[in-house]
Amino acid sequence: QVQLVDTGGGLVQAGDSLRLSCAASGRTFSDFRMAWFRQAPGREREFVAAISYSYGSTYYADSVQGRFTISRDNAKNTVYLQMNSLKPEDTAVYYCAAKSGLHSTAPERYNYWGQGTQVTVSS
Repeated sequence: QVQLVDTGGGLVQAGDSLRLSCAASGRTFSDFRMAWFRQAPGREREFVAAISYSYGSTYYADSVQGRFTISRDNAKNTVYLQMNSLKPEDTAVYYCAAKSGLHSTAPERYNYWGQGTQVTVSS
């Protein structure tokens, strides 16, 4: 019943910035949590960042701490991932995801997913 549409990917050079957006529609919950994952070729899906929709608490993978910022806009029912100082290692398909209840970094715990948006960072 929850639909996520993630957009904003593209081809950039190392050091550039991108902002990904994830628009949610349908049924949401007061304890909803939104997250970003990424998956590069030959790698497992990796947790990037998460946010509590009610409290705004944020969580980041060590690899993006200090460079990426997750935020939400309740009026637009949208979550963002601001990515600064991008590195070639950030190249991946980025997926927006959502779940209710406790925070988790495990993709299998998330019930709803966007279609993914490609981020490519050239050196």
